[in-house]
Order: sequence, then structure tokens, then C-alpha cells
Amino acid sequence: MRVLAIESSCDETAVAIFDGGRDRLLAHRVHSQTDVHADYGGVVPELAARDHMRRLPGLTRTTLADAGLDLDAIDAVAYTAGPGLAGALMTGAAFAKGLAASRGLPALGVNHLEGHILAPLLGEDPPSFPFLALLVSGGHSQLIEVREVGDYRLLGESIDDAIGEAFDKSAKLMGLGYPGGAALSRLAEQGDPGAVAFTRPMVNRPGLDLSFSGLKTAVANAIAAGCAFEDVAASFERTVIDTLEIKLKRALEQTGLNRLVVAGGVAANRPLRRRLAGMMDERGGVVHFPAIELCTDNAAMIALAGYRRLVAGERDPAPGFRVRARWPLAELRVPGCPAAAAVS
Repeated sequence: MRVLAIESSCDETAVAIFDGGRDRLLAHRVHSQTDVHADYGGVVPELAARDHMRRLPGLTRTTLADAGLDLDAIDAVAYTAGPGLAGALMTGAAFAKGLAASRGLPALGVNHLEGHILAPLLGEDPPSFPFLALLVSGGHSQLIEVREVGDYRLLGESIDDAIGEAFDKSAKLMGLGYPGGAALSRLAEQGDPGAVAFTRPMVNRPGLDLSFSGLKTAVANAIAAGCAFEDVAASFERTVIDTLEIKLKRALEQTGLNRLVVAGGVAANRPLRRRLAGMMDERGGVVHFPAIELCTDNAAMIALAGYRRLVAGERDPAPGFRVRARWPLAELRVPGCPAAAAVS
């Protein structure tokens, strides 16, 4: 089965084609809307939806050409149905459903978070189940026990700002522009990570929940006190990584797992990758990351997640579609299992 997938949950427009018979990604393209939103310091939902509308037809044609295919070679269409910005999701869903209907193909809405979790399966050394997943992005920070596709147990999450959001907001305080997470990490390379004594949030409390809004406030205070931006950036980044390492060790001990998957946009952070690789090596375990290009929002992960569910017989009802701005992983079920088998 060849699946063409559409991703439009926020400010990346993406198209990909996955060939399940060959178990490989044939092509994928991502268009970033950074220039569209940069002047506003954040994503403007209406502008995001309009740009998806403009980009999807041409991006789909280009992706098909990259794969050396035409639409007659596609067997099904998958698309991101949530979570995300409602207008952006509706644009992608309408395009995907229209494309599928025009060719008489099955279509399926996919959970964006499930896509991120499964993204490392597209790598040369895919993880085996079960594993602990750390999902860290601009909108989500979650620790999840993954038993198999569709079988997820939420262990902890941010009670306020997501990690990527804290990176971007801290970068904005330093005038690094939008999105600023990557720029903050580059600046951190020039600073002293021990220069500013930030408190590692919630590490002395039981449980696995996270919190980063207070750390963002501490960054503002350090800047107001005249600390050098590069030192603030380096200290902030190390504090985030320290916090994640402490919480992950606790989660690994709690679950008894020794395989870790780190996914989402912040998984591209190289100091985080180095630290967690060292942590798992010390434990005799293994950590898996998506390829750098598959950490941020992309359609390759949606194609893979869609394929797994489509081959199990899942289909959207026709006609119509449903998108969900909020769609917790706990509401998903194992592909091919009846609704009564949904996990808690």
C-alpha cells in the first residue's frame, strides 16, 4: 500500500509518500511558514490556514514527482486530524479528503502526536516495542509509556508551557526573533552554562509532571539583572536538559523500561541528544531519535502512522471529516482492535 500523507497542524505544510510494501519513505517535502509569522512573533492561525491552502496543491505535485509517481499509483490518503490549530487542520483535511474522493481512495485522519512517537520507526535502527517516549515540541511535553502502536499510557506532562514554547519565549526575551529555539541553542554555545543558577523546576516533587513557565520568568529576571545573553541561554538550556534527565531516569525506573524514544521539534537539540545518549549508555539501554529533518512537523510521520492503521482496516467515514484541536493519545486504540479495547 502506498500512502500519500498531508500535514497541516500548525505552521508547516508537508506532503509525503510511504510505501508499505517496501517499508520505506519514497519522498517528503516540508514548507515552513516562518517568514509568514515572523513579524508577529508567533503563529497567526488565519494566516497559517491560508498559506496551507496556497501551498498544498503544488507541494503535492512536487512530492509525487520526487517519488516518480502519479496519483494513479497512490492507494490511500492520510492526513493530520489533530491536535493542532483548527483552521489549519481543516484546510489540510479538506484537501486530503477531496483528493481521496476524486480518486475513489480510502482516507484516514491521523493523530499528530502518534506520528511524532512513531517517527523513529522510519530510521535505519528503529526501536522495538515497548519503550518510553519523551515527546518535546512547541506545543507538547509528555512522558509516555508505549507498549505498541495505539497502546499509550501518559506518565507525565507539562502543567504549563511546553519545552519548545519555553525555548521560543526565552529567545524572544533576548531579541532572537521567531521562532527562536534554535537561535537560543546557537547562542548557548558561546556561553557559560554555570553562570546563572536557575532552579530545575519540579524535580524535588514526586511524579513525572513538568513545568517551564517559572523558568521562563527566571530568564526574564536574569536579563533584567544584566546577565550576558549567551550565559543566560547556556544556563537555561542546561537547566532544561538537567530537568529532563532527572524525570526520565525516574520514568525508566518506574516502568522498568530500558528503551527510550525522544521525538518532537526539541529532539533536534544536539546537547539534549548527547546527554540522553550518554545517560542511556550508562544504564546499558538505548535511545532512538528521529532524523533531524523528521523532528519538526512533517508528513512522513503521518504517512507511517496512517499506513499502520489503514492496513488494519481503519477508514474515515465518507463523506465528511472531523478535526480536533485537542486529541489526547489516551483516546487512541490499537489498530485493528474494537473500540472496547481502547487504552486508558
